[in-house]
Amino acid sequence: QVHLVESGGNVVQRGGSLRLSCAASGFTFSTYAMSWYRQAPGKERELVARILTDGTTIYADSMKGRFTISRDNAKNTVYLQMNSLKPEDTAVYYCKAVQQMGTLLIGRNYWGEGTQVTVSS
Repeated sequence: QVHLVESGGNVVQRGGSLRLSCAASGFTFSTYAMSWYRQAPGKERELVARILTDGTTIYADSMKGRFTISRDNAKNTVYLQMNSLKPEDTAVYYCKAVQQMGTLLIGRNYWGEGTQVTVSS
């Protein structure tokens, strides 16, 4: 059974930093593309960053240069380092896993329950 558990969310001041973690279990972590999404109140869920099985990273434009996604296959964990945080980064941050075969992402998406990040001004 797939489990994704996010942690690290907190209240932080503008300009501060946080590191989110997503601990995975129940599947072969190294064969899955891992992503972070976020959803602010009244807004749709949006992609923050993705890391593929070969370590290739993809970022939403507004996060480039401020956020860094990484993975530790030995620990079955994906991280999101967030720097220079802004009030508009306030959201629930979710971890997502999807199996990767070659360059294709296949099968169903698995989601965690999310962790709240609040950036005060």
